[in-house]
Amino acid sequence: MKYNIIGRKVNLRDNFKERVYKKLGKFEKIFADDSEATVTVTVEKNRQTVEVTIRDNGMTYRAESTALEMNDALDSVVDILGGQIRKNKTKLSKKLRAESIEQYFAEFKSDEETVEDEYNVVRTKTFTVKPLSVEEAILQMNMIGHEFFMFLNSNTNQICVVYKRKDNTYGLLEPEY
Repeated sequence: MKYNIIGRKVNLRDNFKERVYKKLGKFEKIFADDSEATVTVTVEKNRQTVEVTIRDNGMTYRAESTALEMNDALDSVVDILGGQIRKNKTKLSKKLRAESIEQYFAEFKSDEETVEDEYNVVRTKTFTVKPLSVEEAILQMNMIGHEFFMFLNSNTNQICVVYKRKDNTYGLLEPEY
């Protein structure tokens, strides 16, 4: 696994980087050798946020945590990622190295072994997709009071999604082929 450790508004010490390698190292046997882990640490006032994104075989695993100490936030993020992998173990074993994921769970047993075999879709909506600019899509999303909005981008002629982020900014999801 390749690591990319980024510090925003903070200079990261070598002992923190070593802790990142140690903590995320337990996931190395699950993911391919060419997978990439990006760790971003942001410090704002007395809050320290650690965000980890792992990309492997077209799949993205992401977790974020905020704490007073960046080591505590890192521990929390690793627990969240482990929980995501544990929860979706059966589905992920098809995408990831199956023998490695079994070894991972043999080492790290959890009390919360509730694994869902199927996703339960309770509602399906259909709607007309109109060509809109990104700004028009955000306006439309805000008018209907949703957290996300799918639209046909008039600039790129592709289906895109705008969404509202936790910090009251907006994000745009565009397909990449």
